[in-house]
Amino acid sequence: MPYLPSLEFWTCCGSVEEVWLESRETFQKQTYRNRCRILTAGGVDTLIVPVLEGRSRVKTEIRDIRIDYGQPWLKRHWGAIESAYRKAPFFDYFEDRFHRVYESKPDFLYDLNWEFLTVCRELLGTEQRFVSTETYEKSYEKPLLDARGLISPKTGYETRPFYVPAPYRQNFGEQFFPNLSILDLLFCHGREAKTILKASVKNTAEKLSLNE
Repeated sequence: MPYLPSLEFWTCCGSVEEVWLESRETFQKQTYRNRCRILTAGGVDTLIVPVLEGRSRVKTEIRDIRIDYGQPWLKRHWGAIESAYRKAPFFDYFEDRFHRVYESKPDFLYDLNWEFLTVCRELLGTEQRFVSTETYEKSYEKPLLDARGLISPKTGYETRPFYVPAPYRQNFGEQFFPNLSILDLLFCHGREAKTILKASVKNTAEKLSLNE
């Protein structure tokens, strides 16, 4: 489960009724599980949540990964978000929902991501049901789409059949920056974000072909 998910994550979910979120896999570094991308006056900024087990060689399940509050990341993340979107049309409407999650300081990364995912889903008005897995399965049979590990910051969204950019008005300049955190779309366009996401979904048939 990603941290403040990208638009690609939401288009991958598409119109499915139920999304299973893997909670029993082992934590991997340099993934979207603890990072997101926002647009600032200086360009795209990557926000990373530091984790205690990230420096250990011992394999730890994602649901047991603890956040490192010994680092001043909370101030850094909220400061960057506020600076980037304070003047965005819908920041004042939504900021409290996100700020309360930060203030609650969950111990575990999985819980932090779950809280943010819940807020985003409610603000988007999507109908998906998100469920945490109870056991780890190496693979899933069709018609289930196993998208675990596919959406990665190491490769561009162009290499995957989930997201096609539908440009929208952003907060800085004329250049459009695709596939940022859902924060960018929500703060800039509010409830219209759901419509823009629908316009950003690639053909469902392409996605299902991944399981063939």
